[in-house]
Amino acid sequence: MSQMQTVEKALREMILGLEVGPGERLTERWIESRFGASRTPVRAALLRLETEGLICRDGRGWMVSPINLAELEQIAVYREAVEVAAVRLTSALADRSAIEIIEAMLDSCDAATPREEWHRVGMDFHIELARLSGNEFLFRAVRDAMTRLSRARWLEVRDEAALGRAWSEHHAILVAVRAGDADAAAARLSAHIVGSRDRLVTSLHNDRRGLRARGFAVVAA
Repeated sequence: MSQMQTVEKALREMILGLEVGPGERLTERWIESRFGASRTPVRAALLRLETEGLICRDGRGWMVSPINLAELEQIAVYREAVEVAAVRLTSALADRSAIEIIEAMLDSCDAATPREEWHRVGMDFHIELARLSGNEFLFRAVRDAMTRLSRARWLEVRDEAALGRAWSEHHAILVAVRAGDADAAAARLSAHIVGSRDRLVTSLHNDRRGLRARGFAVVAA
């Protein structure tokens, strides 16, 4: 792995894991010192993270992108279009036995499971379900959308009721897919995405003051 890839991977994990919070400023000198990297690979890594929307320019420096409530709503519209298209393809497959792997992934989470794992499995549910469609472009679209949602969903996994609701909805989607009922799978997935968006945006909006106190920047537009 090159120095640029090492820095990029580490910074992405720190940002998505909220080790560096939304709105927090980053300096090239700090990154160079933290990872023992030279200036050129650090700048290359920052440019790649900028294209993902995880960081943005702040004058002559850099800043972890704030969580944007308007962007979350737009991503939900995008997700609904691509994920529903993917789940219809998956529901039409002659062999849908791979659904059992995704179900086992969901069932691996229990009360003793760390929140980090709940977060990862929740992301992977949508990504792997899209992968089963066999359409590489839909799969990539879902994966990229879930990456952009990752930081906001870290904040959501604090709510045990929300987690329980999401897991129940995930299982209901898989039941429809396993039965080959594309209309039911599409309707359940659409309702899940819209409901998750509404709950997440409402939660973040209501908790903006508390999040700001923790140093997390949340903007309405």
